[in-house]
Amino acid sequence: MKTISTFSLLLLTTTFLFAQQNGSYTKNDKLLNIGIGVNSFYDGGIPFGASYEQGITSTISVGVNADYLSNDYLSFKFTAIYLGVRASYHFNDLLKIENNKIDLYGGPTLGYRNFSWKDTKQNLGDDYGSGLFLGAYVGGKYYLSQKISLFTELGAIGSTNARIGVAFKF
Repeated sequence: MKTISTFSLLLLTTTFLFAQQNGSYTKNDKLLNIGIGVNSFYDGGIPFGASYEQGITSTISVGVNADYLSNDYLSFKFTAIYLGVRASYHFNDLLKIENNKIDLYGGPTLGYRNFSWKDTKQNLGDDYGSGLFLGAYVGGKYYLSQKISLFTELGAIGSTNARIGVAFKF
């Protein structure tokens, strides 16, 4: 929790330092999000995730996402890996948001979840829970510059339902 609080404070401070420049979403943008989950669907561990999207219209981007979570507790270990595709609708035009530092978006995600666990003390293990997953999310970015933003995403986005991080536009 201390790590998440420190990371959040760093993100907030950086926001105010760079808030003078513009960004927002446009067609043909290449977007890379890198973040951590602020909670987990599983017991323990910090979920790490990334997504990459390409803008195909002025309001729609498509891409891929990956999520990783692993935790050890005594003799018990689990790992969850999510790989999938996603699409985002960028709501700024629809909501008539004219602030080009803000990008509000949301959409579906579809992919494969590999979940495995092992208990070395009792020599047990399984991949129960692996399979296809379907999710939906909403998110927002605040651009610190034309190429860097801070983001938050909420919804079924891998092994967490809330993620914060840094995004890069190419």
